[in-house]
Amino acid sequence: MNSASELTQAIKTEAHRLGFHLVGITTPDQPLHLDSYEQWLDAGHHGKMDWMATNRACQRRANPRLILPECVSILVLGILYNAPPSVPPDFGGKTGGVASYAWGDDYHDVLPIRLRALVSFIEEIVGEKVPNRWYTDTGPILERELAQRAGLGWIGKNTNLINPKVGSYFLLAEILLGIDLVPDEPFTTDHCGSCKRCIEACPTDCILPNRTIDSNRCISYLTIELKEAIPQALRSKIGDWVFGCDICQQVCPWNIRFSPPEGDPAFAPRSGLIRPSLKDELLLGPEEFNRKFKGNPIKRTKRRGYLRNIAIALGNMGNPTAVPILSEALNDPEPLIRGHAAWALGQIGAAEAADALQSAAAREENRFVIHEIQTALMTAKGSANAS
Repeated sequence: MNSASELTQAIKTEAHRLGFHLVGITTPDQPLHLDSYEQWLDAGHHGKMDWMATNRACQRRANPRLILPECVSILVLGILYNAPPSVPPDFGGKTGGVASYAWGDDYHDVLPIRLRALVSFIEEIVGEKVPNRWYTDTGPILERELAQRAGLGWIGKNTNLINPKVGSYFLLAEILLGIDLVPDEPFTTDHCGSCKRCIEACPTDCILPNRTIDSNRCISYLTIELKEAIPQALRSKIGDWVFGCDICQQVCPWNIRFSPPEGDPAFAPRSGLIRPSLKDELLLGPEEFNRKFKGNPIKRTKRRGYLRNIAIALGNMGNPTAVPILSEALNDPEPLIRGHAAWALGQIGAAEAADALQSAAAREENRFVIHEIQTALMTAKGSANAS
């Protein structure tokens, strides 16, 4: 290549050929939003994600050159996934909601293959090995700020990066490079204006005024990242979501108007994953769970986390026909599943639910589950008295 501009254009062309819809370039300068990020950590809004608050991680987010000392340019990439309908149809309380990025293959498996291919292309046209490091949301960098600086969009009030042509249903990836490329102009316009639809639509009020999220209240965090019991005060607000949440994106006018319905074929929906049957999912054994979700993001929650979420959704739907399978779940080997199944039975409140809880109370030995059963029994009895 004769110049940095020609090299830059060749890399962008190859990135598009590999399936990346958005491509931009920035430099490894100190992030402008670093103070906001540190304040977010100080407030504990990262929840139980302790790896985000280590000194090592914070130092690297402040200075990408600590990740790759030779870094001169950062290539920021975006790839579309399928957009859900802005107004979901009524499924009659029989199925659960899955965030649309998780309908197909796991991007942690898909994107590294393409990132490695792009690095190989760069080294081929440069004619030598190029210092590099790439991430698909797994590294200590502030990727949305990098994407904004690379011209891919602005950070919306719901904290998602929004592109004015395609909305926000896309995944980000970054390649730190030890070669000089032509940086793009930062995206400086805020197109959210006075709109507050995402803030008003959030069931748990987790979206904060400074364009950050209180993870402790976020449905995506609660159903994916949190590995323990979900706080009782938040369970009813989760609704039918069993893995992640799309609400703050579904109501965004930029998605309603501009998001293409289909994204990269790798993320095309697998059978039964857009709206899984709640009753069927609660019956999944360990081998069935691993087989069904092989290569899919839902496997990250492990069976105990996923069935915990399924139990909550069944409780929120309040359908008495779910009592038999929830009663069966009171015998599951995992205390996390038993405890949330007990809560769900308490929410349904039928006489059969109370009977199942009484039987479970007589044999249960786990303190967490016992507490859940006792609380559920009080809730069930209160419902019976009210009716």
